[in-house]
Order: sequence, then C-alpha cells, then structure tokens
Amino acid sequence: MISKSKTAAPDIDKLTKPKAKVELMRLRLAIEGHDKAYYQDDAPKIPDADYDALRRRLEAIEAKFPELLSASSPSQTVGAAPARGFSKVQHAVPMLSLGNAFSDDEVGEFVERVQRFLKLEDIPAIVAEPKIDGLSLSLRYENGTLVRAATRGDGFTGEDVTANVRTIADIPTTLKAKTIPAACELRGEVYMLKHDFLALNKRQEEAGDTVFANPRNSAAGSLRQKDVEVTRSRPLKFFAYAWGEMSDYPMESPTQHAMLAWLGEVGFTVNPEITLCHSVDDALAFYRRIGERRAALPYDIDGVVYKVDRLDYQARLGFVSRSPRWAIAHKFAAEQATTVLEKIDIQVGRTGAMTPVARLQPVTVGGVVVQNATLHNEDYIKGVGSDGSPLRDGVDIREGDTVVVQRAGDVIPQIVTVVLDKRPADLPAYKFPHKCPVCGSHAAREEGEAVWRCTGALICPAQAVERLKHFVSRLAFDIDGLGEKQIVLFHERGWVKAPADIFTLKARNAELKLENLEGYGETSVRNLFAAIDARRNIELNRLIFALGIRHVGEGNAKLLARHYGSIDVFLAAMRAAAEGQTPEGNTSEAYQDLDNIAGIGDVVAEAVVEFFAEPRNVGALDALLREIEVLPVEQAKQDTAVAGKTVVFTGALTKFTRDEAKAAAERLGAKVAGSVSKKTDYVVAGEDAGSKLTKARDLGVAVLTEDEWLALIGG
Repeated sequence: MISKSKTAAPDIDKLTKPKAKVELMRLRLAIEGHDKAYYQDDAPKIPDADYDALRRRLEAIEAKFPELLSASSPSQTVGAAPARGFSKVQHAVPMLSLGNAFSDDEVGEFVERVQRFLKLEDIPAIVAEPKIDGLSLSLRYENGTLVRAATRGDGFTGEDVTANVRTIADIPTTLKAKTIPAACELRGEVYMLKHDFLALNKRQEEAGDTVFANPRNSAAGSLRQKDVEVTRSRPLKFFAYAWGEMSDYPMESPTQHAMLAWLGEVGFTVNPEITLCHSVDDALAFYRRIGERRAALPYDIDGVVYKVDRLDYQARLGFVSRSPRWAIAHKFAAEQATTVLEKIDIQVGRTGAMTPVARLQPVTVGGVVVQNATLHNEDYIKGVGSDGSPLRDGVDIREGDTVVVQRAGDVIPQIVTVVLDKRPADLPAYKFPHKCPVCGSHAAREEGEAVWRCTGALICPAQAVERLKHFVSRLAFDIDGLGEKQIVLFHERGWVKAPADIFTLKARNAELKLENLEGYGETSVRNLFAAIDARRNIELNRLIFALGIRHVGEGNAKLLARHYGSIDVFLAAMRAAAEGQTPEGNTSEAYQDLDNIAGIGDVVAEAVVEFFAEPRNVGALDALLREIEVLPVEQAKQDTAVAGKTVVFTGALTKFTRDEAKAAAERLGAKVAGSVSKKTDYVVAGEDAGSKLTKARDLGVAVLTEDEWLALIGG
C-alpha cells in the first residue's frame, strides 16, 4: 500500500554546508530508492506528491549550495536503470522527464521564461495535453516497420520490450502513410482503462494473484512481463504524443499540433482532448476543465502537459539538466480529485450501525484508485454535522453530485466539498432510510447521537455472527465447545443463523453430519451436543444479557431480571411497553415501570423497548424459547447483613471465584462495584491486592479478608 512519507526535514534556510551535504545524501538515497520502486518494480512506495516534494527539496538545497551538485544527482538524471532480465536499448535521443508546475503562477512563469529566452513580444502557441499516468515507451520504425520498442529506463538506456509491445493492438507494426521517414522514433504512453483495471484486479483476486494499486502499476507490470502471453492477455492501450530521432519530418514547418495529427494518420491513437492554446488563460482554463472531468475520463491522468507548439522554437529552447525548456507538467493538487457520486449505499455494521458510503466514479487519488468514500452519518450528508465534516454548513450531499474527494495517507477517502455549480437543478435531496437495508427491521436513532441503528439484533444477517458470538459468550449462554471459531464456521455453512438454530443442531445432524468436519469426530460432536443440552435451562439474567440489546450489559440484565422475576412477566411487560410507543413518546404504565427501575433510566429503557418493538426479534426469541427453559430469578434478600451495601472484590480469591462471590453478594441484596469510592462499604481483599486495597485504606473503607467476608454473610 502506498503510504505518506514521514521524513522530518530541517529548514533549508538554516542548513549549514556540512548539514546540507548530509541532507542531500539522504534525499538522493531516498529518491533513488523510489525511482527503482516506480520504474523497475512498478510498485511505488509513496504518493506522487511526496516524491515531487523530495525532488523539489533536493533541487532547492542544490540551488543554495551549487558546489554540492554532482552529475549523479537525481536532479541530473531520469528514471532508473533498466531492470535485469531485459536487453538494454540505447535511446538515440534521450527520453527526459518534465519539470513540474504546481500552481497557476508557476505556469505563468514558465511562459514568461519562454518569451524571454526567444525574445518574443507575444505569447507563443501552446499545446495542452492531458498527462497520462502510464508507462513511457519509445517505438523505432525503419521504412515504416516496427523494429524495436523500449521503455524509458534512466532516460538514456531502456529495456527492450519489443515482443511484448507487438501484442498491443493500439501500436501499429506498420505505419500507414504515403510519406514516412526512413527512420523515426515515436513515443507515447502505455496505459490501462479504468474499467479494464478493475476487471483485471477482480480476476487477479479470484485467482489469488497480486492485486495492483492503480492502473499505472497494472499497465507497467503487464508490459514488463517475461512471458509475452501474459502481456497479450492484459488489455493495454497506447497514446502517441511525441517523437525522438527523425530522419526527416513529414511536413514543412512542423509543429507539435501538426505532428500529433500526423501520428493519428499513420495509425496511432492520439488523445482527442489535446488543445491548442494562445494564452496562459486558455491553458489554465483547459487545466480546470480537464480536472473537473478527470473522474469521467476512462483513463487516469495526473495533470496537464504544456508544450511550445513550434518545433523550431523547441529546438532553440533546448534542454536544461533533465528537462526540456519548452515543456512543463502542471500537476493536479495532491491527494484530491473531482469525481461524480453515483450512489449512496448503507452498510450495516456488527452493532447495527447504519453507515452511508459514497459509490464514486473511479478516480485516482494519491496513487490509489478510489471508488468509495465514507459519509459517516445522516448529519454529515445534510451538511449539519459536528463530527469534523469539511462541508460548508447547509451544503448537503446528493446522489449525482460532482464532488471533490480527498485522501491523506492511509486514511479512508472522504468528500471534501460539493461542486454546487455542477449540480443539476432537479437533483433531489437524499433521504436517509429508516429501515435496515439488509433485514428490513426498523431503524432507531437515539437522542444526542447521529447514528441510525438497525433494531433487528437477533435476525439481521449483517449483525448475525457478532450477535451469535455474544450469545454464546461466558456471561451469556457459555456453551462449552461452541466458541467464536465454531460460530463463524457454522454460520458460514448456513447451519446457525439465529440463536434457536444452536439448539436444533442435534436434531438436524443426520443431514448436517458435523462429525465429518475437520477437527470433529463422533466423540467431540457428542460432547458438543451434551454441552448445548446443559444450557437448555438458563437463568433469566443470562438470557437477557445474551439477547445483545444495546446498553444492556451484565449489570442491567441483572437489574431487569430481578425486577420482573420470570420470563413470562418480563415478556408481557415488554410487549405492553412496545405497544405504547408513539411518535410523541411512551406513556404506557409498562414503560413507566421499566423506566423507573433503579439504575435503568431513559436510554436503557428506550433501547429495550426498541428491541421488543421489532417483530422479527420477538419471532426469533419465541423460536428460542421453544427450545429452552428460563429459570426464574432468586430474589435478593433484604434482611441480611450486607443488604443495600456496596462491595468491591480485589486480589486473587482462593475460597471462591470472583463470579461466585459476586453472585452470592447480589443474592444477599448487596451491590457489587468495580472500583473503590467513598460510597464503598466493604472491600474484600484476596492475595496480591493492589491499588484498590491502597485506596480503600486511604478512604477509610472497611477491608475484609475472605474468611471475614464469609463470616459476615453467614458462610
């Protein structure tokens, strides 16, 4: 995965010559490593913006300390040496890279430099071309026949990929024109269409092979295959846009624009977006137009290239270090891209949280193809969220909007803003669903929260595995031999989709044949069924906890169980409370009784009622109750020495387990707490008691040994 560079860089203005020398060495090693990753391995390790920043820093230090500039500096070289395994090809005319512009002002400065150098009063015509994000390729034709194809390599020596290139339909093996130079070296970019890239990655994933990060990597990796048949199977494309050695030009007074037309005539595909500009404003307008359409283009671009149109001007301007003076690349803003939000999908998480996700027209952001972006919640979509939404207040997000997508490092892509002047007048506002898209259960949004949640806890497939894991957890049904691993396996096979299915496994085993599973046998299956049968009798508090109702943990489950006493009373009360729900609130006696239970409160009460207001949950629970018996709760005694007292257990207990101690204390009317405070009445300290014991002594809380505790509660 491409990640952000985390190199800390000292201020250039504060660098001394010795420190500058060290910094240059660090930068050179870093750039050379990234060049190898990009040009040889087709697997860049940092985003283009970070790489550009490294080069600009190196060039700035070399400008301040020119005596430290060397011929081997990355500022004086191009690309990386050819990889082993391919024959080397010497370029008759070097394939140099372009200088970069990152702002409108830098584009204006480029044109001014051209004017000054050529001593022109008027701005020369400029050809603006989309900068294809692919692999540069040079094609040598002799008497109109393709004789050799080579990658750029280090700009002077490339790799011979002739056999592979002959498999690309876009590259003619014979030029079609009446007038063809005896020898010509034509250049362009090998690339892959976005939809072909996505299809290739899907095939790679299904076959268990390498998945590419972006179309550029996939194109480069496909072309540089040792097996020509692999290249032939990949949907590679080619845009022609330049040339190197030419024995003659096919026209008098050739220009960049005219040569591009000629490339199209001889059989190449030339990008139809290329435009001739007559001012800086024209060039920048093209940059903005193509940037807005970037996501809609079927191929990846990472900027615009501006070239002086007249070739005689290009010849006079010549080159400086590794770049031509007559061309520059205007890069798009780092980590951002404009695309279209095609659809908003709702994903349901393991806790029932319904999260909206933007499905986007694929666009490359920070070196990675982005198809999805998080939309967080309903308020975020409406533009009224307070969760860090970068959207302007009141600007909502709609299906069909043109949006700016941002990605920083490994952070999930997000929508930065909506391009409102691109929004169709009749585009409807998005309505957040109030039903679960997976199971159809109604959704609820708690006061003070921005998240809608599916209430179908027991039956929603999106929540099923996690809910089932919770159902068999230690404080719930705690079925020996049926842990997370087994739950996942049985759910994947469709054997256990709801809690009741656990208790029908034995009856269905003649068909399922669990003993044939790897890791199982007749004995282990018999033991599993015995463990399940042992849990057909379950305490009410354990059952309530096992249901996985939001906000109902072990403590609240016990409060509810003690209050209602039996499953029949509990279910009757919950049905009555659910029936009392109205948009204005719940005034039923059953709800008021629930809400008034000490320790429960509005939030828990509403969550419990929401659970039982969903018929699918009630149906799943009814199916479970047909398989099990729920034991009534032994009511806490009110006439004991510890009734109404708050107790904390700490340290290693030897005479009883922590769960046994807790259960006994609660049966005797005590409240068991997890931390010591002024309200604590007793701390029962076992061996190696730590900070809780210290705090108890500091607060003057009574500290008991295990024996003293047993004596207090009468054994």
